[in-house]
Amino acid sequence: MNVDKAKKRIAKQVKKGFNGYPQVLLEYFGTTAESASEVVITFILEKDAEPQEQKFVCKNDAREDETIQSILVKIIERANASTVTEVAGVSIMH
Repeated sequence: MNVDKAKKRIAKQVKKGFNGYPQVLLEYFGTTAESASEVVITFILEKDAEPQEQKFVCKNDAREDETIQSILVKIIERANASTVTEVAGVSIMH
């Protein structure tokens, strides 16, 4: 799946807002606000459940990495996520 198609599919899910659980949260991290070298995807099965996290790291911008974006789409689909939330921008790593 190309990167633009994957990003559009994720954005479409995010725009739906909160629709209950299971919930997937995406957060991008980088040393600057311009480039995200990693993404953390958090899965929450139900309210008050222990979150499960998985991190993907790349040398370039994870938001533009075709493989990472395709994997995120597959995780969201396989989790049958009712809600997909994305933290805006890039969180700065210290």
